Amino acid sequence: MQVAERPKVDRKARLQIPPQKINKQDPQLRRCNWNEVVLGFEDERGAMVEATRCIQCPAAPCIKACPIHNDIPEALWELEHGNFVEAANVFRLTSTMPEVCGRICPQERLCEGACVVGNQKRVPPTPPVAIGRLEAFVADYQSQRHGLPPPPVAPATGKRVAVVGSGPAGLTVAELVARAGHQAVVYEAWPRPGGILRYGIPSFKLDKRLTEEKLRYLEELGIEFVCGTQIGVDITVDKLLEQRYDAVFLGNGAGVSVSVGLPGEDLKNIYHATDFLVRGNLSPEELPEAMRTPVLVGQRVVVIGGGDTSMDCVRTAVRLGAAQGGETTVTCLYRRTEAEMPGREEERRHAKEEGVRFQLLTAPVRFLGDQDGRVVAVECVRMELGEPDASGRRRPVQVPGSEHLVEADTVVLAVGYWGDEEFAERVPGLEHKQGLLKVHPETGMTSRPGVFAGGDNVRGADLVVTAVAEAQRAAQGILEYLGRAD
Repeated sequence: MQVAERPKVDRKARLQIPPQKINKQDPQLRRCNWNEVVLGFEDERGAMVEATRCIQCPAAPCIKACPIHNDIPEALWELEHGNFVEAANVFRLTSTMPEVCGRICPQERLCEGACVVGNQKRVPPTPPVAIGRLEAFVADYQSQRHGLPPPPVAPATGKRVAVVGSGPAGLTVAELVARAGHQAVVYEAWPRPGGILRYGIPSFKLDKRLTEEKLRYLEELGIEFVCGTQIGVDITVDKLLEQRYDAVFLGNGAGVSVSVGLPGEDLKNIYHATDFLVRGNLSPEELPEAMRTPVLVGQRVVVIGGGDTSMDCVRTAVRLGAAQGGETTVTCLYRRTEAEMPGREEERRHAKEEGVRFQLLTAPVRFLGDQDGRVVAVECVRMELGEPDASGRRRPVQVPGSEHLVEADTVVLAVGYWGDEEFAERVPGLEHKQGLLKVHPETGMTSRPGVFAGGDNVRGADLVVTAVAEAQRAAQGILEYLGRAD
């Protein structure tokens, strides 16, 4: 959405505008609650001034860097002139969930990383325009003041689409096919819909209220949710196709936790990240019955891993310790240096502010337990960085004779996720590699006609915005397929 004519802006003057303050909860307060850490701009005026820092460059590298190609200059132009709802609608032209992406996208690697204003060669260097926080601001303004805008919905076609998984990919496909007049029914294995938005992202990063608002909006579009139903176990894809569904979208993600494969991994109070996060962040009624026992952290929590999930775990552990009234020490172990950590710098900074300790160039080799089978320590070794590996990061090499113990009452393994190979094997004729599904690069169709996929179950564990982008492609593929499948 580009405006044909627009007054020229004084780019040099805009580059002199200082970045506007974005408020956050005080670390000592927020470590004791589950509310969102980032509070946003001081007021509407602050958001407008921040939007004015955009120099409206013709090349718009921010658009190219966004996986869903939001028209960021146009949205910020509307915002700087006080047209908050219009700005939100610009984002909604290309995004099904700007409230979410504005909060949790790694903008420093995407739109803000490409922002010309943030040119680090300038002396002194200036930060980029706070695109993510501005996106969240206008989306929140619109939904809180006016409600989510009802999209145009085509007349009912009588065709039905089954959507497996209610995370960002599944919700995006369900919304887009429903707008096209098709009936969408979403199947979710967890007791409540929302996928990673509910079960994976802690409330201090993404208020659950936003997920609930989105789900109500989708229900008003006529989308039906069937929860507590595991595809391939409770009902098969073949059965869905037999039940008069004209197409199936698989958006089940990549939720199989990676095992570290070390001695003692089966000791009590050693958790995989998802288990720890859902039991620590959600009420029992939102969980399967077998997972309703609360997590009890001791005085010493050790989290292994360096990505965003590990930061979610350490920050959850801090809050659990505060809630349980103990003096909890939370330590993150990572085998490389902070420069090689794959997650967001902002998340690490927030963790440090909340009291998390980082023990870098440290790798676990085994877990030690007491006579009751409870973990009491992690045996570790020191590492040093050698030559780069296939990922481009320098390979960690063990330092001989550096064995030492790190005491622990609770250990969380946050070392990554794989595709669900068992799920893929339960769908006959579905081509995959280690659980990651093979799809047509333009339509998102799998090797099974009428069965589409997108998101983490195709790419591997990735971002919400990349899942949305893949879902948009698959939704278009589904619409074209349904147009031919009369």
